[in-house]
Amino acid sequence: MHLSKKYFPFFILLLLTSCSVSSRLKKADKRYDIGEYYAAAELYNTTQRSINKKDKELKALVLFKMGECYRLLNNNSKAIRSYARAISSKYKEPEVYLRYAQVLHKNGQYSEALKNYKLYLKYNPENTLAKDGILACEQMDEWKKNPTRYVVKPASFLNSRKNSEFCPTFIGKNSESLVITTNRDNKINKKSSAITGLPNNNFLFTKKNATGQWEELQLFEGEFNTGDDEGACCFSLDGKTIYFTRCRSVKGSSLGAEIYKSVRSGAQWASPTKVVLFNDSSISTAHPALSPDGKYLYFVSDNKDGFGGKDIWRSEIKSDDSYAMPENLGEEINTEADEMFPSFDAQGNLYFSSNGHTVIGGLDIFKATQDSVSNWQISNMGIPINSSADDFGITFVFEQESGFFSSNRNQSKGYDKIWSFVLPEVVFVVEGVVVDQDGEVLQDAIVKLIGNNGTNVKQRAKKDGTYRMVLEKNEQYVMLASCRGYLNQSFMLSTDSLTDSKSFKHEFELVSISKPIQIDNIFYEFGKWNLTASSEKALEGLVKLLNDNPNITIEIASHTDMKGNEEFNMNLSEKRAQSVVDFLVRSGIESERLTAKGYGKSKPMEVSKQLAKKYRFLKEGHLLDEKYCELFTQEQKDIIDQINRRTEFKVIKTTYNLY
Repeated sequence: MHLSKKYFPFFILLLLTSCSVSSRLKKADKRYDIGEYYAAAELYNTTQRSINKKDKELKALVLFKMGECYRLLNNNSKAIRSYARAISSKYKEPEVYLRYAQVLHKNGQYSEALKNYKLYLKYNPENTLAKDGILACEQMDEWKKNPTRYVVKPASFLNSRKNSEFCPTFIGKNSESLVITTNRDNKINKKSSAITGLPNNNFLFTKKNATGQWEELQLFEGEFNTGDDEGACCFSLDGKTIYFTRCRSVKGSSLGAEIYKSVRSGAQWASPTKVVLFNDSSISTAHPALSPDGKYLYFVSDNKDGFGGKDIWRSEIKSDDSYAMPENLGEEINTEADEMFPSFDAQGNLYFSSNGHTVIGGLDIFKATQDSVSNWQISNMGIPINSSADDFGITFVFEQESGFFSSNRNQSKGYDKIWSFVLPEVVFVVEGVVVDQDGEVLQDAIVKLIGNNGTNVKQRAKKDGTYRMVLEKNEQYVMLASCRGYLNQSFMLSTDSLTDSKSFKHEFELVSISKPIQIDNIFYEFGKWNLTASSEKALEGLVKLLNDNPNITIEIASHTDMKGNEEFNMNLSEKRAQSVVDFLVRSGIESERLTAKGYGKSKPMEVSKQLAKKYRFLKEGHLLDEKYCELFTQEQKDIIDQINRRTEFKVIKTTYNLY
């Protein structure tokens, strides 16, 4: 059967289109296989536009591969769109749900990510990446509610507006020189990477000047910056040896990542030499890190003998500067996903980034310590070090909990930026003022601090009556304030179990030895002498005062208002005073230290400075007797009666049991 002339041109066009799609798809696949994701994404994108609408299966496949490229390029928004389109085009492989969940997770869309992780688990119930993703999404609220104490800020002096800066690294242990990796234009990095589509990376350098300020960034001197892609370096503690990553390319094709080394003699760096770690030259090695003792070179590799993705390995550095057969750090560190960017602090703790452990976002920074039997203990560094974006490449000021790291958080175009971090020192202090009962400061007051750890500190209050003392963590303290002519007062505090800095505030209000002191909040039923429950609560303060001053004896004095006959008021006041004494004895105070005395209405209140401030119609120093009360309204007289109805104590002796 022959094609009619009418349909022959259409058939030829269809055949040519089909060949074109197939050819471009092969080219895209080849670029993808060698890691040139930017170039591959461009080819997949143009290819999918030419695919016949009826060929949904091929369309879905190409959209999925586009998503893979954008995911690996950290272009999260395009990856999300590509995976979503692949799913709507009925892509058959369940992996699309895992990848879609991962980019949603990284974009902070945790509820949608959770749905897709669960969809993927229906096909692969034992998959650890999906299980960890679900765990992370479900505990996200807890992470947000309980951030760590780290303070994180953009390191503006290291960042530009339209480029990426990442992997900051201190040169040596003085931590006053810094190298960063960046793709900003420096007239050397004229090539663009087929992997990212961005200019190749080079090294910039800065150091602190005499005033402690970081100087302007400049090219790192030596044969490090070439037209190829360089980055992610490390230095020995003496600052004389550098290891760094270089990705060479020939005729636009990448040769993979390789590690190079250079040693400084005087002010000059020697020509870098390639570090051979595997016999197979096709295996990429990158992101070098020296152990603090200089015995091991840690690095990242895509070696197929690992656990999947990129793993962290290490190789012993021999005495002749050769390298032992690399060993994988094992499944405690490495997962089927990517573990990258290893580094160390001065204590030998390992830090690395992973998207395979339980993560807050894309790559999270983890801390790994080894126990006594060399097992790794892994912990996520939490918020705010980690975010929903990629966080990686951390470096520490020597022997300090501060430094810099890289992150593409808050970057719509996925640029990497450098952030500073510091773990503020946990500081505990107690501070306050020493005053008398009228609120006047006591300049000559002494404050003592006694701790369970043997602390015994004495401090004189300042002229304004204030004091301030530093405390240690996980300790219990007793404080004692004293002043000539006043009773002592104690205060207990504890720093046990506190993890954040805290300033304890306490005002000492010392009681005068020479004048009666009113006991506030003492109440009786009308015409009776029984203490109410609230009155007994108020008397607990007096119990404490007597315990703080074990050598005093006191008189408890009760007074009534001007109403009623004198005999009744005297009898009532005596019984009320005795009720207070009885309570104090029941509370453990020796009866010999206590005297009950009723005064009825014979000793009206003298207006104190505090009363004059509280009641503007009263004048300081006036006696609230019947004659004085005649000057006021009935409402004011009721207030005066309330003031006169009072229970006081005064010090009789200060030598009880001293002799």
